Parts: sequence; structure tokens; C-alpha cells
Amino acid sequence: MALNPRGVDGPFPVLQVALDFLDLERAVNLANEAVAGGTDWLEVGTPLLKSEGLEAIRKLRALFPSHVIVADLKTMDAGRIEFEAAAKAGANIAVVLAASADSTIQQCIETGHKYGLKTYCDTINIPSEHLARRAAEVEKLGVDIIGVHLPVDEQMLGLDALSQVRTLHEAVELPLAVAGGVTSETAADMIRAGASIVIVGGALHKATDAQRAAAAIRKAIDTGESVASMLGKRTGAAGIAETLLKTSTSNLSDAMHHKPSLRGIVSRTPGLRMAGKAVTVRGAPGDWNKVVQAIDVAKPGEILVADCGGVPPAVFGELAAQSAKNRKLAGVVIHGAIRDSDVATRIGLPIFSSGVSSDAGDPKGFGEIGTEIVINGQNIRPGDWIFGDDDGVMVLPKEVAVEYANRALDVMENEQRLSAEILTGKTLSEIVSLKKWEKH
Repeated sequence: MALNPRGVDGPFPVLQVALDFLDLERAVNLANEAVAGGTDWLEVGTPLLKSEGLEAIRKLRALFPSHVIVADLKTMDAGRIEFEAAAKAGANIAVVLAASADSTIQQCIETGHKYGLKTYCDTINIPSEHLARRAAEVEKLGVDIIGVHLPVDEQMLGLDALSQVRTLHEAVELPLAVAGGVTSETAADMIRAGASIVIVGGALHKATDAQRAAAAIRKAIDTGESVASMLGKRTGAAGIAETLLKTSTSNLSDAMHHKPSLRGIVSRTPGLRMAGKAVTVRGAPGDWNKVVQAIDVAKPGEILVADCGGVPPAVFGELAAQSAKNRKLAGVVIHGAIRDSDVATRIGLPIFSSGVSSDAGDPKGFGEIGTEIVINGQNIRPGDWIFGDDDGVMVLPKEVAVEYANRALDVMENEQRLSAEILTGKTLSEIVSLKKWEKH
């Protein structure tokens, strides 16, 4: 079969798009945009293969006869059967995992030789201390391409694949592929580190204009210069608040498997959003003593979270709001009543509460600061992350804050592509094939 100028054997560098969709029509639409933007190789991603089967390979082969088609089988057993099927369906390259037995990899290689199919060996989840050794072993077996693949779940922890590319570049002589969170900002770095094949998934299938996004990555690869991107940026501990504020509490809830917000806690300052670590207070209904004292304990950027029984009278008002603003708190959450919400709105202090009441209680001093509290069934500890917007307040445990801030951003980025597709005149049900995916 005829191949494009950057064929199976190069020349390199190559731009490959991973079509990691469940729906073939959406994958084809993205492939058209990606090719128009300068993509060389088209990968039938594992989710697409599991959803649509080998028909996905046949469809892309028919539509793109001059392009290299990569079947991301992630084979770990039955190498002969799977590689033969991929070759007969029209693939030029198929993927076996480096974690497979040598005998499985050898079966893939031998089948590939028979059918003109190149063997790509993916090192996903090979421990870093064993990476160079295993890469050298599979190179000796006779594979054609070795790939670094940073799993999505590790990307969400703020990791990147650059060090692994450098490690393999020193260990083997075969063409290296790299996948896992690559964008137009990082593609050139991957090439300099030794990659020959840059595989991009999210940076294209989250883009509202995938042709333009592909062209930006193509430019970065060809020029060696980074091209700014708004997609695929992952944070570490220092950027949690900034990352959350790019998203919504709905995004975070989706990322956390539809975890509920704090039931009954609503915004009293519409349009104001907040993200920060919790300073906790356990108080009595109407007793504003510890709540006000906690303002002096809290550090700039933190959020005061008080459990005062969820009932009036008010424990937070105008003077407390101005004090919290002076201390540069990011916001306030009261399981109880507040008052003077108009003042908080005017001075820009986000406040969320379970109620509003004109009457205030008395400062009796019951309760404590800096202890674990429970609001409507959810435990909140000092240092847990709090994120609030007009849809409610989400609690994010501190141990997983980096991961789920990144996952919330990932949810938001994926929805951008869906929004762009809806604007073409389709409905959400049509795009995600709701009827097809009903549970039986």
C-alpha cells in the first residue's frame, strides 16, 4: 500500500494522533482535522478498538489510503492472532506491551514479518529502574519501534515523560515514540530528548479546532520551538488553587466520580469563586466567638470553614467579612446562618452558608479551631481543599488534591470539544451515542 512521505520507516520526526474515542464517527472527524493540520500517522486507539473493533482500522484505511495506520492493540498474549488480524484489517504498525512475555513479543515480530506489519513495543508501566534494561531486551528481540507512554493516571499527578525519553535514547538505537500529555509546548523538548515519533491525543481531541492544534504541534516539531498551548497543562502542589479556579465545581464533581457538593450550602455572593485550604471551626449555633477568632488564625489564601449546627442566628456578618478581607482570606463557608451578604459581595469576599438571618447570636466561646468537622455527612480536616462557585462547595481531600485538580481540568478540556461539536448543530445525545451506550 502507498504511504505518505513520512512512512513506516521515516523520515522522522513524525506526528501521530491517537484517536482515543469510543465512537468511530467522532474519531474520523478528528482524523480529518488532524491530517489537514499536518499529522502523519493515525493511531486507532485502544478505546476505539475495544468499542468498534477492527472495523475502525478498515474504515481509516479506506479513508486515508496514503497514511500510516497504527493499531494500538496493547497486546499481552495471543500475539500471532492479534497482529495477523490487525495486518489484514489494514494496519501498518501494531502495538505490543514490553511487559509481555518474550515469547509473545516474538510471535508479534514473526507475524509482522509475514504480513508486512511493524512491531511497536510500548513500555507503559515498566518501572523506571528497569526501563533501560527492558528496552534493550526488546530491541534485541527485533521490535521496530520502542515507545515511552506516560499513563493518564500518572499525568494527573503532575508527572511528564521527558526523563523516560532521555533514558531510552541512551539505551537503544531504534526510533523512539513518546505519548502521554504531549502538547505544542512540550513536543520540541521531546524531539531534543531523542524522540522520533510524537504521539498526541488530548491536545487534539480536546481542541475546539483540531486542525489548528495539529498545525501548532507540527510547527513545534519541525522548528524545535515551543508553541504556546492552553491545553494539557498539569499542576503540582503549588498550583492547585489556580488550576481549580480555571474549572468549575461541576468539573471537579465529575472528576471525583460525581461526588456531591456540601448539601444545603449555597453562595451568598453570586459570581464570586474561591479555592483554598480549609481552616476549620466547630462552634455552637449562634455563637460567633470561635468563628471570628479563626479569622486571625487563618493565613492569606485560606478558607474559613465553620460548623455551627446549620441553623440561625447568624455567626458571620459585615464586621467579620471586612476582617476576613483584610486578612486576605480566599472565602468563608458557614454551616449556619450569615448576614450582611451585600457587604461581602461589595468587598469581593466569597461567602457560602446554609442560611441567612438578620439576627446574630452571642459570643459565648463554645467550640474549637483547627479540628476535624462534619458538614452534612462530609468530613473536613484542616488543610483539605475547598472549592466554591455558584453551583456549590466541593471538599477535596488534601492527599489527592493535585490529582483531582488536574482531573477537573481534564474534564473541562474534554467538554470544550463536545461544546464545539454541539455548535455544529448536533445534540449531546447524538454526539455521545447515548442510546448505544445504555446499560443492558
